[in-house]
Amino acid sequence: MYHNKVEICGVNTAKLKTLTAEEKRTLLEKTKQGDMEARQTLIDGNLRLVLSIIQRFAGRKENMDDLFQVGCIGLIKAVDNFNLDLDVKFSTYAVPMIIGEVRRYLRDNNSIRVSRSVRDLAYRALQMREQLTKERGNEPPIEEIAEKLGEKKENVVRAMEAIIEPISLYEPVYSDSGDSIYVMDQLSDDRNTDEAWLEDIALREAMKRLGERERKIINLRFYRGKTQMEIAEEIGISQAQVSRLEKGALERIKKQI
Repeated sequence: MYHNKVEICGVNTAKLKTLTAEEKRTLLEKTKQGDMEARQTLIDGNLRLVLSIIQRFAGRKENMDDLFQVGCIGLIKAVDNFNLDLDVKFSTYAVPMIIGEVRRYLRDNNSIRVSRSVRDLAYRALQMREQLTKERGNEPPIEEIAEKLGEKKENVVRAMEAIIEPISLYEPVYSDSGDSIYVMDQLSDDRNTDEAWLEDIALREAMKRLGERERKIINLRFYRGKTQMEIAEEIGISQAQVSRLEKGALERIKKQI
């Protein structure tokens, strides 16, 4: 996408710095101690991350210099808000922050304007969907969301479609040391809070530490809404075994989070 362009916002992209995981950790520690020089070095050393993310927006005919600057704002927020106590890579935290900043910019500068009332309804619907999902363990139907909000189903559907840009869940947004980060790996920025990102990252890291069978049971149970009996039949064990493995997996997740 940038085969013939080596400069963006005055930055020679062919000479962007790269940092090792150890260097990032050291710079993050110094940054938290108020070392502004270390902070700048850390930002400069992650500009390639910003570039890799904004490349996926190249087909939108947006000014890439503007997108790069906006992406850098997301990077700076990630640097300033990253929690060293979390056992996650900096890039895992920074990617959704950068994407969120770029998508907000594109939304706010879209030539097809969405009215404030429609946006407000869409965000209320997203918040209600998140609340109901947490309460029941699976995503509620749009009819229930509309009923809870006291709105017509068609109005809620139109509002949500107005703010959501379709994109493949399997589209890679960044690769770090051979490990790709996909759209589906990122939490939707419905509430635009750092806490929501941290919560999702911590949960995903805890899930990775589960055994293959435990992880499958949790996915089937809470992400696909299946009963313990259905899971037992699918993976070929008893319902009692599913219950025991599920309980153990949840306890491990709680401890790790």
